[in-house]
Amino acid sequence: MTEHTKIIAVTGASSGIGAAAARRLARDGHRVLLGARRTDRLERLAEEIARDGGLAVFRPLDVTDGADVRAFVEAAREEFGRLDVLVNNAGVMPLSPLEATRTDEWDRMIDVNVRGVLHGVAAALPVMRRQGGGHIVNIASVGAYEVSPTAAVYCATKFAVRALSEGLRQESAGDIRVTLVSPGVTESELADSIADPVAREAMRAYRAVALPAEAVADAIAYAVAQPAWVDVNEIVVRPAASAQ
Repeated sequence: MTEHTKIIAVTGASSGIGAAAARRLARDGHRVLLGARRTDRLERLAEEIARDGGLAVFRPLDVTDGADVRAFVEAAREEFGRLDVLVNNAGVMPLSPLEATRTDEWDRMIDVNVRGVLHGVAAALPVMRRQGGGHIVNIASVGAYEVSPTAAVYCATKFAVRALSEGLRQESAGDIRVTLVSPGVTESELADSIADPVAREAMRAYRAVALPAEAVADAIAYAVAQPAWVDVNEIVVRPAASAQ
């Protein structure tokens, strides 16, 4: 490893932005720990990264389980000796109108999108404090800045991630960098979880113009690559052809 090599843990790494970020960060020379529930995909991704000359290891991860997230962070320390960056990427987006009262889906979004981020912060922050530094990258959405019909609960979770990120930044000034990356519509599997027919049709139209996941990965890599005295706090990435 060189002095510029970082140990980076990525949640939700089995597809979409998480997988693209893992590939990009490994290509930049960093060591990557992949976490998600679908370990078959993680294994294939780790093998792909190895074929391209990078190094990645993987571990099953459920971000809704605080103990599991702590074990994930500890796995990075055991494998590589430290943890420099945590990318809190795992998220779900089962959109629906509020009047549909899909409360199980609301609970799932809160558990993954909000509690999952909090579990990551709770697990990584003490480790980074002891090391004397670190970087937490939280993946939000343009839904952290605006609200759309059928997306009220999803946007509420992303507003929460934005608020948590800003609070963490203020509390951690000087040793822990905090970056919020908020993608616009991006090619991913998130929309596959939409069961409500109204929301599903609206999302099909909304996704007519979409970013490749690699564009968001580039934004993450940019923030990670900055020198220790530079903290890139917020990045919003949208398709150039989209007004939303």
